[in-house]
Amino acid sequence: MKILFLGDVMGRTGRAAVQERLPNLREAWKLDFVVINGENASSGMGLSGAHAKLLLDAGADCITLGDHAFDQKEMMQFIQSEPRVLRPLNLARGDVPGLGCRVFEARGGRKVMVAQVLGQVFMKQPYSDPFSSIDQVLRAHPRGGMVQAAIVDVHCEATSEKMGMGHFCDGRASLVVGTHTHIPTADTQILPDGTGFQADAGMCGDYNSVIGMEKSEPMRRFITGMPKARFTPAVGEATLSGVYIETDDRTGQTTRIEMVRQGGRLSQSGPRLT
Repeated sequence: MKILFLGDVMGRTGRAAVQERLPNLREAWKLDFVVINGENASSGMGLSGAHAKLLLDAGADCITLGDHAFDQKEMMQFIQSEPRVLRPLNLARGDVPGLGCRVFEARGGRKVMVAQVLGQVFMKQPYSDPFSSIDQVLRAHPRGGMVQAAIVDVHCEATSEKMGMGHFCDGRASLVVGTHTHIPTADTQILPDGTGFQADAGMCGDYNSVIGMEKSEPMRRFITGMPKARFTPAVGEATLSGVYIETDDRTGQTTRIEMVRQGGRLSQSGPRLT
């Protein structure tokens, strides 16, 4: 399969870039399945139902969320009626709306499992252990068996924790990719047992910013230590950032991986298909 994962969609400019470019990428790269992290798509804080529908209509097969999953309160209800939107497995204890993992049907009837976990290091809340959470899911959905591909979105701050998750899932997931920090990392690789990995996919947003936010207020707080205004998403041209993989249906292993950067300010990258 040919699979595209796009990092955190940031505000209006990120949504517009997905709407404009994703349909063309699906056709040009002959994509079988697309996952988008959408937890910052609505004003930089959470995801509304209307914006979720926009991303799905643009060509996303699945949307993952993160620690801002329910910042838009309507998502509490929306996620129960839209199974293509996933919240983290370990978001909270007890009864939490929505699903943390799901098996989807890709083109040709092939099965793709997508799951998301929240990390613990440097995060604001003490989320439950992501390793035991994802272990149960991967045991229940063996790649190359029950599913042809398995994708894990690890949403956290520390690259060390993301790398640890990659090695923990190696040989069981097809792709482990980090989200949350909004900066694409240069460690795109296939791990020894066939799991594609990138510590952070980056964001779909304006990189003439401070991680997607208009620069003045974050810089003021760094310099003075005092807030003056709310953070607002930057509105310049967005770069679509993420990772592209090709997988073997029989084994679920990743056979090819490429960093993706399309449009905007960053140097451009992506698969060159013959």
